[in-house]
Amino acid sequence: MTGNFGWLALAAAFLLASHFGVSSTGLRAALVRRIGERAYTGVYSIVALGAIVWLARAYAAAPYEPVWFPSAWMWFFPLVLMPLAFLLLVGGVSTPNPTAVGQGALLEKELGPRGVLRITRNPVMWAIGLWAVSHMIPNGDWASLLFFGTLAVLALLGSALIDSKNAVRKGLAWERWTELSSNVPFAAIVQGRQNLAATVREIGWIRLVVALALYAGLLHGHAWLFGVSPLPPV
Repeated sequence: MTGNFGWLALAAAFLLASHFGVSSTGLRAALVRRIGERAYTGVYSIVALGAIVWLARAYAAAPYEPVWFPSAWMWFFPLVLMPLAFLLLVGGVSTPNPTAVGQGALLEKELGPRGVLRITRNPVMWAIGLWAVSHMIPNGDWASLLFFGTLAVLALLGSALIDSKNAVRKGLAWERWTELSSNVPFAAIVQGRQNLAATVREIGWIRLVVALALYAGLLHGHAWLFGVSPLPPV
């Protein structure tokens, strides 16, 4: 069954089911009570990594069946969106965030969002989502739509579910946090609930340089790493 769409679809279904079927249901709480938080995190991490590896290998082996034939302008979507995705990723992993594992106590300190969290309170999830969506457009084949679409659903639906779970678990503290932030990038800034100048100042030039360096490095090495140039065909 390897090397066909059925295998890829099965890998995609397993990734989504193993994630949303556990973390977004009462099964997670039951497993934590039975084996403990640390053991659950370890087992879940192994399963999640295995699911992602399976999906990537199935995608690499899947046949090419075009849905549309990409035009040159479609290649500019990842070129434009990936710098923002890298900034959200770098800022997300380097900024304390109450939505991250083990950092929920930050809500009790009554500190508002800072840095990249002024853009979105789920920066890493949106970084993955923007990467996935932007790569669906210039590829346009069934395998790519299934691969990147699965990861887009995992990230973007995951960000909404994170908010829902925190609303139940954190109550008023989470309500205050959401009043000062947004899930959708830049929504709080556009609505006047956050300040763009403060966002830029708190992100700082170091994170910006790291994000641009990662973008430039991947842009330069994309063809070597993945066998396809990220630049529009001439």
